[in-house]
Amino acid sequence: MKTANFGVIGISGRGSGMMRELMAVPGVNVVAVCDKYQDRAENGVKIVKEVQGTDAAMYLDYKELLKRDDISAILCCTTWITHCRIAIDSMRAGKHVAIEVGGAASVDECWQMVHTSEKTGKFCMLLENCCYDRNEMAIYNMNSLGMFGEITHLEGGYRHDLREEICLGRENRHGRLVNFMRRNGELYPTHELGPLSKLININRGNRFLTLCSMASKSRGLNVWMKKNKGEDYDIADFPFNEGDVVTTMIKCANGETILLTHDCSTPRPYSRNYNVQGTKGIYNETDDERAGKIYFDDFEREDWKPFKEFRDKYEHPLWKLYSEEGIHAGGHGGMDYLVLSAFAEAAINDVKPPIDVYDTAAWMSITCLSEQSAAMGGMPVPVPDFTNGMWIEREPYRRGKFCLDEVCRDCFENIDGEEK
Repeated sequence: MKTANFGVIGISGRGSGMMRELMAVPGVNVVAVCDKYQDRAENGVKIVKEVQGTDAAMYLDYKELLKRDDISAILCCTTWITHCRIAIDSMRAGKHVAIEVGGAASVDECWQMVHTSEKTGKFCMLLENCCYDRNEMAIYNMNSLGMFGEITHLEGGYRHDLREEICLGRENRHGRLVNFMRRNGELYPTHELGPLSKLININRGNRFLTLCSMASKSRGLNVWMKKNKGEDYDIADFPFNEGDVVTTMIKCANGETILLTHDCSTPRPYSRNYNVQGTKGIYNETDDERAGKIYFDDFEREDWKPFKEFRDKYEHPLWKLYSEEGIHAGGHGGMDYLVLSAFAEAAINDVKPPIDVYDTAAWMSITCLSEQSAAMGGMPVPVPDFTNGMWIEREPYRRGKFCLDEVCRDCFENIDGEEK
């Protein structure tokens, strides 16, 4: 089995969890950890010792870690506004890099990621774990079989009551607070935009053209602070820029529309608002454990049916395989392990990742573009073509178990030729 050395930058709660998941992937050897906070960096060293039984080097400056020539790839789990610069520096240092999700601060930094990847030959993969969620992969499998017909409209979002996490950002050293203070737009677009993009071949025969965003007033965070921290809390009356609910509509080159919703400042159950509308049927996510419901035009009555009945029948072969191997023990139901396995496989073998730098740039750019549109009262803004025209006729993608551009059924066949 091939192995490779990895470095991990950003050992927060999320970063430490992702590092544990990464070390569970065969062939991964974490040799260095970094965080600007010493206690977090020291915790990273302890975790590596606990999981791998080895001593990892500790750094407080990620640029010092990048000087090492024995590291092949970097896992970056820092704050949103540092992802791009660390990715760029990592590729310039000759290392593949995977970055946690979050939106870009500017279109320019997205272009810098693209140009750096093209120049160095190193990949930059966004760790959009929802591309590997069980429901999303089953929907992708059903769509590959033509069950939805031609897709015309899609919806998704991030609807998650994070008032406590945001409001206690200073106490917990969490980056969401300052973003909600200063920015106003679709701050966290990629959780459903990633899977939706793969459904309609974004950057491979299709692309985003324009978007329009509008934001509601901001009230939810102030109400939470006054109730839980008191009227005299120093930022209880802070005029937060981020609207409680931000909606963004994207128009695609092939005619599809995508509606995204960002909602983290109001009381509500978790939902990613996943909806797929095609000429033959529709999938609609519900808030009931994200179970979802489905309808096809050949149903005898105009009644929804539970999606679980279809998911069991049309389970993506990747989930069939990894369910047998205990994937449900992994973070977020298993999709964390899958996306990190996809990253590690590409890095260890020095091959193309299933989410490339063009996907990363296009999905992340929605944040800064939505800020521009919202600031202009919802005016349309163009979405750059980060492929520079290659989306019209791209080079072939790499097939394999983790491929997100095709269900590569032959990669899951056992020795008897039956799908595993």
